[in-house]
Amino acid sequence: MNTRADALDAVVFGVDIQSGDVRGDAPSYAVVAFDGEQIDRDVVSFRKLRRLIEREEPALIATDNMYELASDKDALIRFLRELPAGTRLVQVTGAQRPEPLSRVASRHGVSYGKQPMKEAEAAARLAAANVGYVVSAFSDTTTVKVARGRSTGKGGWSEDRYTRRIHGAVKTTSREVETSLKEAGLDFEVERTEKYGGLSRAMFAVEAPPAKIPVSRMRSGDVRIEIEREQRDGIEFQPLAKRRDHILVGIDPGTTTAVAIVDLGGTVLDVLSTRTADTASVTKWIIERGQPIVVAADVTPIPETVEKIRRSFDAAAWTPERDLPIDRKQHRTREAGYDNDHERDAMAAALFAFDDHEDQFERIAKKVPPQLNRGEVTARVVAGDESVEAVVSDLTEDDDTESESETHEPREPSPEEKQIKRLKERITRLESHIETLEETISSKDERIDEYEQELSDARREERREARERREVVRLERKTKQFERTIEEQRESIQSLEDKLERLKELWKIDHSNFADVSEEKKGLVPVKVIEQFTSRSIEDADDRFGLVSGDVILLRDASGAGKSTAELLAACDPRVVLRKGGLSDIADDVLFEHEIPIAPADGVTIQEIDELAVAREREVESAIDGWRERAAERRRDQKSELVDKLISEHRADHDPERGESTSG
Repeated sequence: MNTRADALDAVVFGVDIQSGDVRGDAPSYAVVAFDGEQIDRDVVSFRKLRRLIEREEPALIATDNMYELASDKDALIRFLRELPAGTRLVQVTGAQRPEPLSRVASRHGVSYGKQPMKEAEAAARLAAANVGYVVSAFSDTTTVKVARGRSTGKGGWSEDRYTRRIHGAVKTTSREVETSLKEAGLDFEVERTEKYGGLSRAMFAVEAPPAKIPVSRMRSGDVRIEIEREQRDGIEFQPLAKRRDHILVGIDPGTTTAVAIVDLGGTVLDVLSTRTADTASVTKWIIERGQPIVVAADVTPIPETVEKIRRSFDAAAWTPERDLPIDRKQHRTREAGYDNDHERDAMAAALFAFDDHEDQFERIAKKVPPQLNRGEVTARVVAGDESVEAVVSDLTEDDDTESESETHEPREPSPEEKQIKRLKERITRLESHIETLEETISSKDERIDEYEQELSDARREERREARERREVVRLERKTKQFERTIEEQRESIQSLEDKLERLKELWKIDHSNFADVSEEKKGLVPVKVIEQFTSRSIEDADDRFGLVSGDVILLRDASGAGKSTAELLAACDPRVVLRKGGLSDIADDVLFEHEIPIAPADGVTIQEIDELAVAREREVESAIDGWRERAAERRRDQKSELVDKLISEHRADHDPERGESTSG
């Protein structure tokens, strides 16, 4: 069901005849009052229905058959004339050729039942969704008549003076009326009838409904003012909402949201870009311009905001196989005007969606009979995945039963019915006279009306307060969410600031000649800590604070390293590696081959600050010197072992017991 984008501003009445007949005795009506959220139901007489309409002044009175409220055309015109200024009668089943209510309700997703109360509710919900036609018997032109309030016959004065006074009063009042109409900016034409001493009549044809005219009916002494809407020749029907053709919609969401409207012929109808409108406002803007068949985006997958709007219309989705490049979007929209890149992207999405469906649209158009709405059939095929044949069959099926039970054409009453009608009118007048005499009953009715008014006001106030409470709860929930986010951000900022201070201290130690640091920090060197002698720990340390040539590195756990891990550490070319725990022979050999100094960490005083650390320069140098001594001795031992090996091999080659020599 295509609902309005926001809550209803006024009440909608749904009306269906409960029992009796409008041409017979005392019909009763099922009445449903719907404000967009709550529903009130009641069964009332026709007289009470009129009082209810006059008191509540609903925006719309919705019915499936306007002749359930009037016996013929004249009675319908009287009914329309007596409606409040802001109230309109809506026939939700169509205009001159209405459809069955069940079919209309099914098409718009409104629940429907055969009971009168269910039909009244369905009519109210359909009218609230802008479905139906406003029944009108009057044009927008209103006649304001200023005329004599009494006869110009003899009065207390002489006849001439009496006539001059009346005509002068008419002329003065007509000038006041004319001034009020000009100040209100209304277009009007005036026809004056001049008489002795002034005017006998002034007729103003004003291009506005009575509610907008700043003049009231009046009859006082010499002058009377009558206001009456100009009646049309017959009953006319106007769509409740603007004609909404079927369209394709392209949307580019973001800080600036852009929307483009394209018709089924591929013509760009309208485009919007806004930084302030929310999803509901954008949806309402689209509703005012048509019924979306396809909602498209220029990227894939479809953004969440675009998908939300698509679901609200039950439209088909379109996205490209991959994000549309800028040059293709520029080329496709070259003949259309746009103000910014967002409008271009939305327009491109809609136009590319049209290109993808153009052949399908043409095939559908060829199969749709002339009497059917091509857009409606296209919508059900594209968005509803129905076949063209099934849709055409559904729309053209002849439901004889419902058509007969829901006839809307008034029939001409017979002479007997006219006589019965005149007698009933006479009875009504007599009953009305009796009611004026029954003061007690009248007093009770008035008291009931007062209570009903109070109840209606209380319900209206309760609905308003409920909406306010829901809004307050929503805002409070949003505020708490923001507060949690702010607190998390503050904690993150504080942690980063602390870390920054530590990094500053380390930077000073690492990059300074110590002339700008305190006496306590002179003679210190930064130490970069690697938790384990593994490739992952080395790479992690390199990502966190960087490993460069000349670093002093501390291995918290030096065990378990293989050849590749040792080579990865050697590639960093550290100044010295301080280790905790034993070092594997393979890793020791690799580091020795690369002349990387290795020393136990126990011999160096290391002060750790989180993952950072510092050591005394002299102790580091001492550890390096110790490694150099050990390295020199290790090289001597290796040379000695090599010499011994060569001598042993030489002796083996010249051993007399073997009886042979390898020398020649």
